[in-house]
Amino acid sequence: MSHDSRTALRICPLCEATCGLTLTIEGTTVTGARGDRDDVLSQGFICPKGASFGGLDADPDRLRTPLVRTDGVLREATWTEAFDMIAARIPALTEEYGKQSVGVVLGNPNVHTMAGGLYPQLLLSTLGTRNVFTASTLDQMPKHVSSGLLFGDANAIAVPDLDRTAHLLLIGANPLESNGSLCTAPDFPGKLKALRKRGGTLTVIDPRRTRTARLADRHVAIRPGADALLLAALTQVLLEEKLADPGALAEHLDGYDELAEAIEDFTPEAVAAACDIDAGTIRAIARELAAAPAAAVYGRIGSCTVEHGTLASWLVDVLNILTGNLDRPGGALFPLSATARAPRAAAPGKGFALGRWASRVSGHPEAKGELPVVALAEEIETPGEGRIRALIVVAGNPVLSAPDGDRLDRALAEGLDFMVSVDPYLNETSRHADVVLPPPPPSQSAHFDFALNALAVHNQVRYTRAPVPLEDDRMAETEILARLVLAVGGMHGAPPETVDDMAIAATLTRAGLPEEFAAELTGRTGAERRLDLMLRLGPYDLTLEGLLAHPHGIDLGPLKPRVPQLLRTRSGRIELFPAPIAADLPRLREALDERPTGLVLVGRRHLRSNNSWMHNVSSLRGGSNVCTLQIHPDDAARIGLADGATARITAAGGEVEAPAEVTDAVRTGVVSLPHGWGHSRPGTRMSVAETGPGVNVNQLLDGTLLDPLSGTAVLNAVPVSVTPTL
Repeated sequence: MSHDSRTALRICPLCEATCGLTLTIEGTTVTGARGDRDDVLSQGFICPKGASFGGLDADPDRLRTPLVRTDGVLREATWTEAFDMIAARIPALTEEYGKQSVGVVLGNPNVHTMAGGLYPQLLLSTLGTRNVFTASTLDQMPKHVSSGLLFGDANAIAVPDLDRTAHLLLIGANPLESNGSLCTAPDFPGKLKALRKRGGTLTVIDPRRTRTARLADRHVAIRPGADALLLAALTQVLLEEKLADPGALAEHLDGYDELAEAIEDFTPEAVAAACDIDAGTIRAIARELAAAPAAAVYGRIGSCTVEHGTLASWLVDVLNILTGNLDRPGGALFPLSATARAPRAAAPGKGFALGRWASRVSGHPEAKGELPVVALAEEIETPGEGRIRALIVVAGNPVLSAPDGDRLDRALAEGLDFMVSVDPYLNETSRHADVVLPPPPPSQSAHFDFALNALAVHNQVRYTRAPVPLEDDRMAETEILARLVLAVGGMHGAPPETVDDMAIAATLTRAGLPEEFAAELTGRTGAERRLDLMLRLGPYDLTLEGLLAHPHGIDLGPLKPRVPQLLRTRSGRIELFPAPIAADLPRLREALDERPTGLVLVGRRHLRSNNSWMHNVSSLRGGSNVCTLQIHPDDAARIGLADGATARITAAGGEVEAPAEVTDAVRTGVVSLPHGWGHSRPGTRMSVAETGPGVNVNQLLDGTLLDPLSGTAVLNAVPVSVTPTL
């Protein structure tokens, strides 16, 4: 280490594991990253993404200054020019065409930044628009909807108690590649190996023999899209064989008898052919789950982004409830983050409602205040009152991440009067913007995990200030978003702290505290003062100063039972068989007789990537992180497709070509393309990604297939045809 080198701590923002890093810094350049062995959650674990922190941080393609469009061409501009343009255009559009003329897209990286946790909701409330689209309807919305219906709170998501469980059933999840999703757990591989070492059982349900599946005691290669049928059959076995025992939750349940009656048709024998799983295997899995001293069922994106995603997500919790493992140590528990509202006495709540409004063109019902991303293009293209004329995209790239990117690409190019992107890159979406506002690199940003701490498998709290000073020509992301709120809300030119002061005042009013309480808050910035307030009002009686005194974090203890205090249903009970679920169940019953006649497509994730936003880091390219079509040898032989040859994949949304990877890691009848590729559109500035662009798997989708309860796009179990190119 040279004489001017130093080390600094930084929480990794590159996936949901939120590992603690120790950065080596020379001057203002991050030259190395290793795991922080003293971090209270990650304890030194690091993955290839975290190890490449410096490469991503110093990427020369990252934008340094704002871009504004003049005479059709994006040019570098000052921050003043950029916000002046926003303040001149968006309020004028809303004045002429109404609040619904502005749409907002929030991308996945918002949950990985402090700014993304504090300001988007203020932006939405300032705009007053219902045209809100986020990455959730491409990923996790089914879990939010099922949690809302069961517990009355769409954010009450139980996570597996990985360190204490004796039996873990994973369905549609590959945490050895994803590092966990809706389950913040650094070193997921180590936790699974520890489960096996202490004599526990791991069952993996997945059409691919993933790295996670290779660790399992039992890997079941289900037919894609049949997850809800399998889970329903497991539920039926528990009820039919009288293996169900909700334990302490029994007194908090409504709908038990109705559930038993509704599920009785989904026997293992009835679902076996549709799932392509032997009925005896299904019964064995159910019995093992019931017999385990402590067990947890965990489902993720593979079981969410299918036609019955909400039903599958609901049944995951139903199984945990019926086996007595929900809200029990070693089962699935609800984390309690340091910035959550302090626990209240058990009482009925406002409940959770779906479809409070609908999209203008196709009438898609809202879920959790959002409309399906697949509706965005038509809301821009279709004339009439309420058409989206202006779009604000914060950390999103829906041209790659949503179905039928070609259509959305055209809509962004031709259908908007004005567009703003908050993004460090000129990517496939932001290239259409009239103003691009680039946040600084992660080393120049403070970090706190508002969303992900609420999904952690161990209660803890950590905060790291920016390890590198903000450069003179940069603007903190918190300030960018605060100024954006001011610009669209008719307060352009006011100090950015105004937004934070207003948020603090509103929070104090809701908490019934006097305005004078604000004077006690500490912090260098408005964002830190807001964090301090949330910590003070939270369940652990913490302060920002106290947190800063513990640079490796504060251990708040293992997860604990929290029912019935967390319930927000109108009944004050767990509503086991809510009406929207009951109404959708006949659609699942129809699926008992469905069989794919050809190949179906599933996605996959790579450890060295996170959606579309890390393909421009050279150290993360190559190895397994390649865009290939995985296909089983039997299917390849039948089609006449050789390993390494170019395959043409065709579906309702279009066609793409990709190199074939012939492998028995994917079951017969199934092909797999990774998500987030397709960096081949002109006008971007991603020089590394462009050298190996891959293809956009979502272009195979036309956006018509949705899970109706959540509005989530069907990204898996999509019928495709595959042929060799000539």
